[in-house]
Amino acid sequence: MKERTVEKKLTVNFWNREKLKQVINKLQEPIRFSETYKNDFGVFRSMVFKEIGDHVRSWRVIILGSIIILTCIGSLYTAFSGIADAANQAGSEESFFFLKLFTLSDGSLPPYFVFISFLGPLLGISLGFDAVNSEQNQGTLSHLLAQPIPRDYVINTKFIASLLVISLLFFGLSFLVIGAGLIGLGIPPTPEEFFRIIFFTLLSIIYVALWLNLSLYFSIRFRQPATSALAGIAVWLFFTVFYPLLVNIIVKIASPPEYASGRAVYMFEKFRFAIVQVMPNELFSQATSTLLMPSVRNLGPLTIEQVQGAIPGPLPLGQSLLVVWPQLTGLIALTIFCFILSYTTFMRREIRSR
Repeated sequence: MKERTVEKKLTVNFWNREKLKQVINKLQEPIRFSETYKNDFGVFRSMVFKEIGDHVRSWRVIILGSIIILTCIGSLYTAFSGIADAANQAGSEESFFFLKLFTLSDGSLPPYFVFISFLGPLLGISLGFDAVNSEQNQGTLSHLLAQPIPRDYVINTKFIASLLVISLLFFGLSFLVIGAGLIGLGIPPTPEEFFRIIFFTLLSIIYVALWLNLSLYFSIRFRQPATSALAGIAVWLFFTVFYPLLVNIIVKIASPPEYASGRAVYMFEKFRFAIVQVMPNELFSQATSTLLMPSVRNLGPLTIEQVQGAIPGPLPLGQSLLVVWPQLTGLIALTIFCFILSYTTFMRREIRSR
């Protein structure tokens, strides 16, 4: 009897110990997960800061950033030169003086948003054309991935670091223009003007991020940095110079006769408007002109019935966002598509140096 009692006690104690261990392990799982997450986040953050430091110290980013800052200052000067005439022509309720600092020009230099549409792609291409292939040629990429880190950390940190550099530059320029407007005009911006400038800045970041992701893909696809840079510049030149020439040729061939019906002319204008939506710079130009010019009420062709009864005047911010929503979603979709293409290509790529 005593032996059976001792065996039962030992069995119960053993079962209690096992149960207690299971409970302790379950309680420790969230702690272990949080520690692992903190360690992974610390590694990811260190890699992002390292990439940001490389960009800030690189001469190409310094040169391009300096050019963009100088063009911003030049366009700001031309805007101040012509803002007095614009103030006399416009009413006090429709002036939007701070928005005119981004869109106004006296003819000597293009306005600020035109410079961004031209120089922004070059900034994105310069940040990403040698992001992967240069490290692969030097043999540092294989040493980096030999460490216990996820493979996608490499492509994610390169994209996020470049995006942070672009965001810092563009927000700095936007606040520079706002500060200059406060000093030169002597009045603060209205809340609608401020939010329009913020949305314009975010749209500019998305536009440059599109070219950044495209250059990242070329950096993964081609082994030589010069080849990837030329590929990115070739795509930019195609959409900036050659595609508009093709559009002009197509428009001349497909233009309706002089005595065509109104319906035929309307369908032709819709066709011409549709084929130019392929260009990312055209999407950016249409979206920015609508955000920075509240008097723009529509982007596509309209019939006489649609124009009748319309009250002229500036649109509120919400309505302007609805007008540019197709262009905005198109740019975001292209940016996401290019990033997914870069991500999948990098995850399947052989990274050992030859």
